[in-house]
Amino acid sequence: MLVLSRKTGEAIRIGADIEVSVLDVRGDTVRLGIEAPRSVQVWRKEIYDEIVLQNIRAAKASLPDDLLEAMKQKSSGGENNGR
Repeated sequence: MLVLSRKTGEAIRIGADIEVSVLDVRGDTVRLGIEAPRSVQVWRKEIYDEIVLQNIRAAKASLPDDLLEAMKQKSSGGENNGR
C-alpha cells in the first residue's frame, strides 16, 4: 500500500485521468473530491462491500462452492496483488 500525506487543497493523481483532492479536514473526518471519467465507478468501500455480498448471496444457490469461495477471496483481498 502506498501511503501519502496531503494537506487541504492538495491532490494526488492516479493514472492520467483520476485526481483525488483533499477538500477539507475536520477532526478525524477528511472530505475528498474525486475527478474521474464517467466510465470509472467510484464507491465508498462499505457500499461496495455490501454490493459484493448481495451479489454473492444472490448467486449462491446456483454456483458451485469452489467458485463461491473464489469470489469471496477476491472481494476480501484474498489474492495478494501488491495493493
